[in-house]
Amino acid sequence: MKALLIIALSVTCFALPVKAQEDLTDEQILALYEGLRVADVCDGMDFVGLRDAGTMDTRIEPLWRDAETFRHRICGIAVTARYVPTNRVVKNPMDKETFKKWEGEWYTSISDEPFTPFLKKGSVVVLDVQGDGDVGSVGSFNALFWVSKGARGIVSNGGIRDIDEIVKEKIPVYLDFMERGRGIRPGRNEIESVNKPVTIGGVLVRPGDVIVADGDGVIVVPREYARPVAEYAHEILKSDKAGRKGLYEQLNIPLDQTVQ
Repeated sequence: MKALLIIALSVTCFALPVKAQEDLTDEQILALYEGLRVADVCDGMDFVGLRDAGTMDTRIEPLWRDAETFRHRICGIAVTARYVPTNRVVKNPMDKETFKKWEGEWYTSISDEPFTPFLKKGSVVVLDVQGDGDVGSVGSFNALFWVSKGARGIVSNGGIRDIDEIVKEKIPVYLDFMERGRGIRPGRNEIESVNKPVTIGGVLVRPGDVIVADGDGVIVVPREYARPVAEYAHEILKSDKAGRKGLYEQLNIPLDQTVQ
């Protein structure tokens, strides 16, 4: 009986998930996740018991990729917003003066960007625009403006426009490009909420959660599990680098940043 009890206790202890760690500042989290890949973080999520959680649908992918310096990668803290399709009646046609007035009111009070004051160094703009994918909620100007406020990139299930300029500006953007990535029409949605939980690619994203994105896709780490996920992920990354470095040397491949 005593032996059975010991076995039962051992199984129970093994099954317990890793406990969430202490509160961390954004700066501490950003330091913890420096250099980590989506694959490493995914293993860290498995380690803490968050299996099959946090990984967005693979259709959410990078708009562009940089195979040399990996500038398309994102690691940051989520600032969220949700836009919904509008049901407002719009007068049509309008003369130029009336149109300009309507346009100005729309973008400053109905479909504006009230999440901007929350942006700071290390932020990731996360936009839930589900259901209105052909609207250009992201363009080259506002994307660059968010970057000027500290944003490291954008994750969205909606559309973008000014794609050529965004790629040239090297602003990391992750979205379902094949399904709804090109958004051209302006003034078709309105802001619904800011810094509230949203769903992107089938994953819950809360303001303050950790966003990691690269060529493998996007993963979201619940903030309360940031430390244990990152610590295990670094173990995985260190092991992977060591193994690949040995193969590089065996195959006479010049060492690069992925193994150093």
